[in-house]
Parts: sequence; C-alpha cells; structure tokens
Amino acid sequence: MQPHWLLKLDLHRLILALAVFGVLATFGNSFYAIHQAQRQLLIASTLEANRVYAAKLAASTEAMLQSTQDKLAYSASLLAPLLQANNVPALEEEVSRLRLQTNIFNSVVIFNSDATIVAVSPETLQLKGAKLSTPLSRQALSLQKPLISDPFVSLSGNYLISLSYPVFAADQRYLGYVAGTIYLQSANILSSMLGQHYYQDGSYLYVVDREKTLIYHPDPRRIGQKIVGNQVVDQVLHGQQGALSVLNSRGIDMLAGFAPVASASWGIVAQRPRSAALAGLDEQMLSILKGMIPLTLFILFIIWLFATLISRPLRQLANKARLMDQQEAISNISGIRAWYFEAAQLKQAILKGLGLLNIKIDKLHNDSHTDAMTGLLNRRAMQNMLDAYQAERRALSVITLDIDHFKAINDNFGHDVGDEVIIALAGLMRQEIRPDAALFRSGGEEFLLLLPGVSLSQAQAIAERLRLKVAAHEMARVGRVTLSLGVAHWPDHATSSLGEVLKCADKALYEAKHRGRNCVVVGMC
Repeated sequence: MQPHWLLKLDLHRLILALAVFGVLATFGNSFYAIHQAQRQLLIASTLEANRVYAAKLAASTEAMLQSTQDKLAYSASLLAPLLQANNVPALEEEVSRLRLQTNIFNSVVIFNSDATIVAVSPETLQLKGAKLSTPLSRQALSLQKPLISDPFVSLSGNYLISLSYPVFAADQRYLGYVAGTIYLQSANILSSMLGQHYYQDGSYLYVVDREKTLIYHPDPRRIGQKIVGNQVVDQVLHGQQGALSVLNSRGIDMLAGFAPVASASWGIVAQRPRSAALAGLDEQMLSILKGMIPLTLFILFIIWLFATLISRPLRQLANKARLMDQQEAISNISGIRAWYFEAAQLKQAILKGLGLLNIKIDKLHNDSHTDAMTGLLNRRAMQNMLDAYQAERRALSVITLDIDHFKAINDNFGHDVGDEVIIALAGLMRQEIRPDAALFRSGGEEFLLLLPGVSLSQAQAIAERLRLKVAAHEMARVGRVTLSLGVAHWPDHATSSLGEVLKCADKALYEAKHRGRNCVVVGMC
C-alpha cells in the first residue's frame, strides 16, 4: 500500500518542482557569481589603475629630477669662473636666477671647497659665511658628484631634501658645489605635482625615500614619519612596480599601486580605499537583480506551461491504460494526442507492441549512417548533421583531408593494403579528435571532420596536430603516409549555407595539394 502523499506526486508536479528548483538555484548561483565577478573586476581595475597612475607619476618625477639636475649642471658650469674669482655679486645673482627661474627650489646655496656658504637665495636665510660639517656636506665634498639627499633639518630649521651638483675648474680642480633645496613641509614641487590629484573619496598619494621616510603625504603632519611593516613600501623600495591590497596606518584596507623613482631611490604609492572602489557594487547588483527578475518569472511561466503540455499525454495514457479491458480502449488510446517522442513511443508500444520493431529500425538507421569499412559516419550522416547545424545556426569549423599519393599505394601494394591504410588512419584520427567532434569518411581516401564551437585558429591547430600524428606513424607494409588538409569556419567563411563552407574547405584542400601536399591550408573564401 503506497502512502497517500505519494499517490499525489504525478509527473506534472515533479517536473514543476524540479524545474523551479533548477531555475531558482541557477538564479541564485548566477547572481552570486555575477556579484563575485563584478567585485573582483572592480578590485582588479582599481589596482591596475593605481599601478598605472603611480608609474605615470614616477616617470614624471624622474623627468623632473633629471631636468633639475640638468639645470644645476648648467649653473655649475657658469659658477666655476665666478668661484675662482670670488665674484660674490655674480654668485648671488646666479643663485637668485636659479631659484626664481626654475620654480623648483625653495632655496639655492653655493658652497666652496671647504663647505663654506658663499651665496644663498633667498638672502633672508642669513646663512652666508656659515660653514657646514653635516654628513650631507661631507658626502658632497668627498664624492664630488651629483647627489639627491635624504631628508634632513637645515641650519634654518627647515625639513628638506637637497639636490646638489659639483663645480670644477677648467683643470678639473674641485671648487665646491651648488645645491637646491625642496622644503618638504612647505609648498614645493612635489606638492604641486602630486597634491592636485588628491581625491575626496579617501584616495591619495604618498612618496617615501630609501629609508622609508615619508617625503610627501597629503597630510603634512605625516611628512618625516617612517613607515614600517608595509609590504607595498618594501617592494617599491626594492625597485618593483605593481599593485597590492594592503592595510594603511589607520587599519583601512587600501588598493595600492606603486612604482619606483630609480634615480632618487624613492617610491610613489597611489592608493584608494577598497570600500570606495566597491561603493557602487550594491547599487549595480540591485540593478542587475531588477533586470533578472522579469526574465526569471517569464521562464517559470514557460516551465509551468511546458510541464502541463508534457505531462498531459502521459497522464491521459495512464488513465486510459487502466481501462484496457474495455472494448473501446484502442480507440480511446488512439485518440490521445501524443505530441512528443516519448509519449508517442509509449502510445505506439501500448497499441502495437512495436518495441522489437523499433530496435530493428534503430539498427537499420545506424547501418545507413555508418561506413562499413572504417566504422566512421558516412555522407548521409554528414548531411543530416549539417542540416541540424544549419538549422541551429551553430558555429563550427570544418577540416577536409585526404591521403597523399593514395593511388600509388593501391598501385604498388594492392587495394587490400590501401584499405588497411584507410582503416588505420581512421583509428589514428579517432584517438586525436575531441569527444564532441564528428568524423566522416566522405569517399575513397577522403575524410571530413566537423568541430562544433571550435574557432578557426583552434581548428588549424587540430589539423596540424593530425598531420604531424599521421606523418610520424608507421603504416604496416607501407611505411609513412602524409595528409593534405583544408580548414574553413562557419559562419566566418559563409553567411548562407554550410555547403559553401564545405566548398571553401575543399578549395583549401586543393590548395594544399597544389603547394606540394603534407600541409594545412586555411580557406580564404
């Protein structure tokens, strides 16, 4: 005795339950997958944008530093005779020119060979005549080459970096150096280059020197601080360029792009809060959800409609089958509209007992679509499949091929050996083709391969792999044989019918023969 609830589970309810569950599960999974994909896309695009932005600013900073060193070099060439002549007015005029014309330096200083300041601009600094004995001055005097300093506090109390260039006499005697300074905690060239790119959503830029010290930050109070335990800073100061997700000093998850300024051993970091990058995601997903719901409801309606249409013939057959002992049972069953294959088969089985006949028909159908020698599909099967693809407008690639010099094989070794070569070739090709591909013997030594959903370049690669596989195989009693292959794609090589694509592939095959055989040619139709 079956449970009462089980008797109520008919095909209509089962189809509806299964289909609705499948649709809702697919809907939920699709929505989640879209959300994750959009989220990762936003993160990846933000990281890449910040990396490119940091690299662009690093290149601009590099160019600015190089231009500045060039200006210092030019000034150094002018200062040599002035230092030798101790022409103080001319020296003061040059430092004023260099500071005012470049718009880069906050101050410019000239040192002689014993580190004494001989000229300074602006004069309000009142440093003229002062002698420095700092590590920076000793480094400049000892190395006697262009330098970019680490941040330090000057005699006047300014936190700054210095760019210096040595001054040599005509006889290469060292005379001193000229230095331009950039005040890090005041308006400077770095703030004018980088500060204008500060956004209001929490995105910002900062610059660190080789010692991990901040030399630019949108918050002036941070300048001079050292950054420790930051993977982005560690990588950029090792000369690396890239993008990472990192926590900043406030514990905010940031999407950072970074690039080095090699000549100064600096690193530029552009970063944006992850929350800002993902701010529009929820609104975007809500819009997607609104767009998906109408289609989902329409699909559910179609499922209900088809569930009703599918289950109706089987329900009618089941009801009438219970009345098989009635005289009008045959006419009642004959009157049922079994509109799809399974219902029609069941109806015919009940009426005529055609099970065995159907098996025989299936066998005959298979025999009529199979090549007897190779077991491959024949031209009739090929035409049926082409008609189906044509009706579905399904993209596919076509490879036509035949055995080179096959007539010579038949003439020299006999037709039996030629048949063995064809059978062996069919076996080789079965091993190489994709499971969803269809392989046909189109006649004699000619074969055809249909590759649904395969692009032209992929088909060309498959054809080349087949050619190499066959060329490397030793055929019994014959040795090695080669193939000529033509490749075409639908709808790339035809817009109306697949027949045109077959002609295009055949033309490519003939072209392969014309080129000397044993090659793959892509159709140019």
